[in-house]
Amino acid sequence: MRLFRNAFLVAAVGYLAVCAAMWAFQERLIFLPRPATATTPTDLGLEYEELELVTTDGLRLPAWLVEPGGAETAVLVCHGNAGSIDSGLHHARAFARWGHATLLFAYRGYGANPGRPTEEGTYLDAEAAYEALLDAGFEPARIAVYGQSLGGAVAIELAVRREVGALVTESTFTSMADMGARLYPWLPARRLTRVHYDNAAKIGGLRTPWLSIHSPEDDLVPFSQAEQLFALAPEPKERLATRGGHNDGGFLGTDTEHVVADFLSRHLGDTSGE
Repeated sequence: MRLFRNAFLVAAVGYLAVCAAMWAFQERLIFLPRPATATTPTDLGLEYEELELVTTDGLRLPAWLVEPGGAETAVLVCHGNAGSIDSGLHHARAFARWGHATLLFAYRGYGANPGRPTEEGTYLDAEAAYEALLDAGFEPARIAVYGQSLGGAVAIELAVRREVGALVTESTFTSMADMGARLYPWLPARRLTRVHYDNAAKIGGLRTPWLSIHSPEDDLVPFSQAEQLFALAPEPKERLATRGGHNDGGFLGTDTEHVVADFLSRHLGDTSGE
């Protein structure tokens, strides 16, 4: 009996220790910065301008404005939790082909950027990128924001806080609490969640056209979460089902690219002639 009680106590203490670690270190599970990249838009044959973003809490972050000549519309790209400034290069090439400029940046603490990543920090970084586009002469109604996975949560928050012409998200979840419960069903993940990214709670506040892109084969973020999020959003909204797993490239290089191109053309103004 004593042996059983001791084993139970050891197991209980271990479980509580895991819960405490989840509470204390969850940013390290969510944000996965990688080293600064040596790849630039030039490597893909794209012209660009280097910018410096200044956040409202005083951080200075590098950014790339990839701009086809004379572009009057722009797409602000918010990368995923393991991304970096170069993560959107192939998106920028597609957007340039459709006549849009692209603003690429990385969150604080990513690459060689100062600071450490936090939920509110990613929101402030995206707002600084938005301000840079305004300073570059782009009108709010001619700016789209695109986000993949965690970047979709950042993009949704930006579209709620600021005026944009269109929102495109890809492989984005309902909330970090829902993801925690899915990935760690043996933990009280909802109670332990400090980093919220609660898209389901804020999607109803959208005031801009939204295109939701998600694959039914997504092996990380269930397609059911995309359906739930879509049901909660106001009109106008559209959705696009793609193929492949969570990290398989999304709409790029598939027969669905034209859907995204058409969405941006209709809501930002047709600059591509397609």
